[in-house]
Amino acid sequence: MTLSLPEITVRRAIASDAASLLSLMHGLAEFEGYADRFAVSELTLHEQGFRREPGDFVALVAETPGDDPQRVGMLVYYFIRFTFQARPMLFIKELFVAEPGRGRGVGERLMRAAARDAVAAGCAGMKWQVATWNDGAKRFYERLGAAANPEWVEYGMSERAVESLATGSS
Repeated sequence: MTLSLPEITVRRAIASDAASLLSLMHGLAEFEGYADRFAVSELTLHEQGFRREPGDFVALVAETPGDDPQRVGMLVYYFIRFTFQARPMLFIKELFVAEPGRGRGVGERLMRAAARDAVAAGCAGMKWQVATWNDGAKRFYERLGAAANPEWVEYGMSERAVESLATGSS
């Protein structure tokens, strides 16, 4: 299936998009190599994204038009409400474009939609993470005007490390 750029629309995901969104999220998990640990379900999406107000996340979907639209991309974000700038920050958790949408401007449309949401919410900026090995993503983001932050190194703790810290055991 060949998609032309004008046919793709981006909109905020709704509860009935959960199955398509889950499929795209699983595609990202496969691409990034954590599919064996992927724990999100349709129920998770409904509970955390569509039944709570506000939801724990916002999802945008890119789709083809018609009676049976094909979801070809998604972007998931949330707001970091408290920052040193006393303004929120939009944090992109996931961006994924499925094979039928790649090279057709879908990722850029999703990023532009997120940027519009950030502006509307009065955000001081947008942040996200990129795998060190994902050179294509780095080039894509840099083409949009993003730059890697050389001043900060990301740290994290596994669930086991968090439990160990919480209980005082090492």
